[in-house]
Amino acid sequence: MRPLAGELKGKRALVMGIGTRQGGLGVTRYLLDAGADVTVTDLRDAAGLAETLRELEGLPIRFVLGEHRREDFEQADLVVRNPGVPHDSPWLSIARDAGASIEMEMTLFFRACPAPIIGITGTKGKTTTSTLCAAILANVRDDTVLAGNMGRSALACLPQITPETPVVIELSSWQLEGLGEHRLSPHIAVFTNLSPDHLNRYDSMDDYLDAKLNIVRYQQPGDWFVVNKDDAAVWGVRDASAGRVVPFSLHDDGDSGAYLSEDRLIWRSDGQEREIARRIELRLAGSHNVANALAASAAALLAGADPEQARVALRTTDGVADRQELVAEIDGITFVNDTTATTPAAVVAALERFSDRPVVLIAGGSDKGVPLGDLAERIAQAVEHVVLLDGAVTGELQRQLAAAGATAVDGPFGSMEEAVAASVRDATPGAVVLLSPGCASFGMFRDEFHRGQAFRDAVNQIQQRAGRECP
Repeated sequence: MRPLAGELKGKRALVMGIGTRQGGLGVTRYLLDAGADVTVTDLRDAAGLAETLRELEGLPIRFVLGEHRREDFEQADLVVRNPGVPHDSPWLSIARDAGASIEMEMTLFFRACPAPIIGITGTKGKTTTSTLCAAILANVRDDTVLAGNMGRSALACLPQITPETPVVIELSSWQLEGLGEHRLSPHIAVFTNLSPDHLNRYDSMDDYLDAKLNIVRYQQPGDWFVVNKDDAAVWGVRDASAGRVVPFSLHDDGDSGAYLSEDRLIWRSDGQEREIARRIELRLAGSHNVANALAASAAALLAGADPEQARVALRTTDGVADRQELVAEIDGITFVNDTTATTPAAVVAALERFSDRPVVLIAGGSDKGVPLGDLAERIAQAVEHVVLLDGAVTGELQRQLAAAGATAVDGPFGSMEEAVAASVRDATPGAVVLLSPGCASFGMFRDEFHRGQAFRDAVNQIQQRAGRECP
């Protein structure tokens, strides 16, 4: 038992928001294994958490579901909040006033992890970059750990981590809020890019950026900060770290770092230049994935990999589920699931990838407080048909599309099955039916991953009618 876990024995621990993914399960099991007295409270009821509750069946946990109770927060020694719980929640204020410490999965993990951590954040690209980085480091050590903001519990991985284990953690701005509160930053930090997102939670882009900067705010001089030199907002905060700055860029300026030089991905360090890979060798398409590969390679090389190990991984690593994921090709129509594209910038990246194909775009959903005018103009220019999903902000997107001159707009539809069926009617042979919503998922779906699965299911029904099931 590591020291932090030992400090938890007998403590009254309250898990606030266990959620439907693995992070909440990992936190709960970690607290139980540490000997804490665990209560789980969630505003969802038992029916909404059925799958999660099945995995905890028989364990000594008190559940308070469908509500929060003041006395639970007043009596807790520590509260572990789900990333979706705002840091200024009045329930957390009650706990703080009563003397409880406020934790998150990542604050517990960072203090308990015996190995240096590579932390990766950004508005988009962080999952792909994390996956590529871990794939490179898996060629160095096969016990490499990849976890964090991707449905994998970091705490559940602790038993397999030694001081030599490469550890790659994807970090959202919400998770970074907790790390900042406890003055924790990773040994190697990567900041992929910044664009408007979560402005329904943050007061401004400055507030959003401030949360992101916790990834480097508490670094030490021996740490590293891998920074996107092509993103003015990110490059502009490179001095926020006490560590050494390492740039990556699609434009080679001859400096040290990771660059695209003509058609080569190169690594330049200590006066030496080495080729990582040729652009054509990358398994993932698109300029945005070249940037992701450069960032991942830089972090992995700083952690001990060599360029050949990076080359092997970049040549063999497929895309990540729910991110420009090829679902099926049916009668000349390609179906792509990009459900995690919840910001305009992510939709633009997808449209750029398929700029040589007719696109039927499935978009719309719930509000993140992000302006949609520029996105609507881009969609009007690049998309043949738009199919809208019902949602709180879909009406505004529909108005912006009309203002931008988009006329081929269907919906909004109240189910994914209806939206996909409409997309097929609109699509011509050679077209791409692209789920890239540009909005959050809540309302019709539990989360964006539920939305992506609904898309797969709808496409699978079409495939079955064509006589063959999707893989």
